[in-house]
Formats: sequence, C-alpha cells, structure tokens
Amino acid sequence: MDEEETGNVKLVSKEGQVYEVPVAVAKMSTLVATTIDDDADDEDEVREIPLPNVKDTVLSKVIEYCTHYKEEPMTAIQTPLKSSKIEDLVQPWYANFVKVDQALLFELVTAANFMDIKPLLDLTCLAVSVLIKGKQASELRQIFNISNDFSPEEEAQVREENKWVEHPSSG
Repeated sequence: MDEEETGNVKLVSKEGQVYEVPVAVAKMSTLVATTIDDDADDEDEVREIPLPNVKDTVLSKVIEYCTHYKEEPMTAIQTPLKSSKIEDLVQPWYANFVKVDQALLFELVTAANFMDIKPLLDLTCLAVSVLIKGKQASELRQIFNISNDFSPEEEAQVREENKWVEHPSSG
C-alpha cells in the first residue's frame, strides 16, 4: 500500500462532529480523495475535511458503509433487476444497512451523491426504487413530498386520457 493510503483523515459533519477515519476508507468518496490529493503537500498533519452538506447521523452511517465495504465489497447490482427484494440483489449486511426510516434513506442518497460514493449511491437508489415500486401517484407524492397541482377535474381528465396505461387492452 502506498504512503497516501495509510494514516487517518478527519471528516467533519455539518454539526461540527469530527470522525477520524483511515484514509483508505475515506477515499471511497471521490470528493474526499480529490481533497486529500489536492492537499498532498501537508504530509505530516491529519487533514480535516469539512462536509457541510452531511449531517452527523448520516456521516456516521456513511463511514459504517465505507468501512464495511473495505472488508467485504458489495456485489455489483445487476440491471435489469432480477428481483424486487434487496436481499436477492446484495449481501445480507448491505440489505440490512438500508433498512432505515425513509428520511434517513433519502439523506443517505443525498450524502452518497454529494460525497461521490458510487456503490453507496447505487445501493440507496436501489432501496428507494424498491420502496416506490408499484405505488400509486398519490402515494408517490406523499413519499417525495410533492404537492398535487391538479384540480379534481384536471386529474380526472388526465386519468381518462391515460387510462390505457393502467388498463392496457389485451388485444
């Protein structure tokens, strides 16, 4: 292992909580890896990397994921999906990792995207896709906190114009 992969880096959450993490684990984030590589001049000091978009509770989960990934890499998620059960698509640890409340899951998606951690983004987006599969428009609006801009009359008209989607003819 080269010298850059040893040692620790300090990741700082939005609230200012500091996590000292092995560089090899932290570098799963392209954002962190780029920051570390840009600061390569400061050899001796443990670097602090602020992550102002990542809450403390979310950052601790991200670190848990990256640490585990270094020990047991996640199986790549094959598309098209062969199942709508996460347990059938990834190892048990990863399936359990995304069994969190909806708000935390969405924050993990956002953090994975911001920190540029592709396997975590893939896993969390898979979990969201499983969450929304087969849901009605009204349920999706509630999940994603989207207001309904249609009046009841407009909604009825749209449903009438697009009923073929819900009830395709069997001819």
